[in-house]
Amino acid sequence: MPEIFEISALWPLTSSNEADWLAELTGDAHGVTGFHTPDHPDGAWVLNAMYEHELGPGSLSHDELRRIGEEARGDTGPVVIGGHDLSFLRGRGVATGGGLGHAERPGPEYRRLRWAELARRTGGPVVRDGYLPSYRSSPDGRLPDGSWPVGIEPPTEGALDRPTWNRLIELLVDHSPAGPDTVCFAFYNPLLTAEYDFDNHRVLRGRLGDAWRLYDHPDYESTPSNLWPEDRSWVTYTDWDLWGTKVSGPAGLIEALLGDDEIEAVRLPWDS
Repeated sequence: MPEIFEISALWPLTSSNEADWLAELTGDAHGVTGFHTPDHPDGAWVLNAMYEHELGPGSLSHDELRRIGEEARGDTGPVVIGGHDLSFLRGRGVATGGGLGHAERPGPEYRRLRWAELARRTGGPVVRDGYLPSYRSSPDGRLPDGSWPVGIEPPTEGALDRPTWNRLIELLVDHSPAGPDTVCFAFYNPLLTAEYDFDNHRVLRGRLGDAWRLYDHPDYESTPSNLWPEDRSWVTYTDWDLWGTKVSGPAGLIEALLGDDEIEAVRLPWDS
């Protein structure tokens, strides 16, 4: 992980006016949850990753595992359920959906579970019509108690997982005027800052090739609310309450996102 001072030096604060064009474009003066940009000229949503254990989802929920852990508090022995040692899951579960903030790949025993695959299992859409990606609109992998099975790590909320963020930056580099040397700006909404300053935009300036480092920025729990290059040819949008990041930009970039083997992206016609 890069040193704190190195990240701040690579991405220093710049003029708050750099985000004014987004305020004008969206008709949103403050960008309280980020500036929700229209297709610019095209757009797609990059979905936060979910993962499934090699043993499958199982019938035990994260909430049940949490209760088992509470009942066995102080017990350092194995957690054996259905003949499988699930001790590695101790303390990792969440009751109903993805955790807030950052996320790493869970481990080698997990594989990427695409939203489209889960949608085929459940018979529902990848994203519910008329909604943006979130716990309300994703394929419903939850058990009857309302919690996800322990064998599935649901998507994070409010920030891409690290592998998806890193891959997104690679694709943005490929479709930017100066590649990794493209000058970029990163806006953090006022709810992500210590000052809760609604009058002055918090904007950082740096190289696109160094944008992956923003994942570890010490001052913010999320990836940027918006990221864009100096020529404004594309822009990303991440809302703290959502399970995906919108990318607006040229058709070539959007087609690259939709066709990528690692990223899972979808067009949402009702959000154009």
